[in-house]
Amino acid sequence: MSPEAKYLYLTTIGRRSGLPRQIEIWFTRHAGRYYLVAEHGLKAHWVRNLLAEPAVRARLGRRSFRGRARVVDAGSERDLVTAIRERSAAKYGWGAGLVVEIAPAARGRAASTR
Repeated sequence: MSPEAKYLYLTTIGRRSGLPRQIEIWFTRHAGRYYLVAEHGLKAHWVRNLLAEPAVRARLGRRSFRGRARVVDAGSERDLVTAIRERSAAKYGWGAGLVVEIAPAARGRAASTR
């Protein structure tokens, strides 16, 4: 088995431009989903983009997939936020910030994109 990728390449749709925007970001996996931590929280442009259009594309190494993104609510999902921050800290030595979840689209079912 090959080691897990260090980065996830996330493509959002620009909320103003309507154009694809790609970032390279650290990630962790949990319960079949991918989690990202936004250092700048709601100020991060990629977070603002996915709030406007939650259909995203992601790439890990050579594997690409479509998914739906959401900001994890730190108030009502405290245990999940804590678990993801701990996973990120264990993998990268850092885990503070806003937690974002990427749920891969079911195979054969495309997530809406522009």
